[in-house]
Amino acid sequence: MLLRLMHMKFLPLRGLSAVLAVGFVSVGTGAWAQKPNPRPAAKEASAYVADSPRVLLIPQRETTLVAQTVAQVRDIRAGLGTAFRKGETLVRFDCGQPVARRAIARATVSSAKQNLAAKQRLKALKAAGGVEVGLARAEVDKAAAELQLANVQIGQCRIRAPYAGRIVRQHVRQFQGVKAGDPLLEIVASGPLKLRLNVPSRWLAWLKAGVNFEIQIDETGKRYPASVQALNARVDAASQSIEIEGVVKGEHRDLLAGMSGVARFARD
Repeated sequence: MLLRLMHMKFLPLRGLSAVLAVGFVSVGTGAWAQKPNPRPAAKEASAYVADSPRVLLIPQRETTLVAQTVAQVRDIRAGLGTAFRKGETLVRFDCGQPVARRAIARATVSSAKQNLAAKQRLKALKAAGGVEVGLARAEVDKAAAELQLANVQIGQCRIRAPYAGRIVRQHVRQFQGVKAGDPLLEIVASGPLKLRLNVPSRWLAWLKAGVNFEIQIDETGKRYPASVQALNARVDAASQSIEIEGVVKGEHRDLLAGMSGVARFARD
């Protein structure tokens, strides 16, 4: 190597330039040969918008059944998650007192009607006046109203299901005493579940009722089809979002109210 350098030292300037040129060409050629391949093409854009808002499953209808009178629970349809049909008896109370009141009211109605008939005969004989007949007729109406009230109270001795559904919470037990207004059972309706979620308000440019989307539920790990049912009439100014309501398409026995996940909306 030392001899080669010494030899190059005595080369003419023109020859040294030629050697340097060859060296640069060699280095450049090697660098070009080692240049990495061009960056691969970007992956195909996702078919969904970037935002994936959280979604909550809620029942179509839900309510809390309450007692309408002071009574003792005689029988109750117990068991969390128990299914029932529309019109089925869920709670039955001890109706001894209302039944007795109805018997008294019936006897009072019968007595009042007999008294009215007697007053009307006396009036025909000029032995009673119109005022007495009117008072007798008022007693009949009063007794009839008391009988109607007794029938209503007896009707409240049974709590019937307003729609088909399931029990989600039980507040009372058998033989427990209740008063008017005490909660008895919390129930939810059967059928497709509704969805609640908040989406960016800028989506209003294309989002409307009837738009289809997809939900992925955390508890099941599955995806389900859904559609937008309604949009709120007001945008939340603080979060720049709007609440929407949707419905899950089809029957899915593995879905329960209270489950949550994410919603995925397709691009136009």
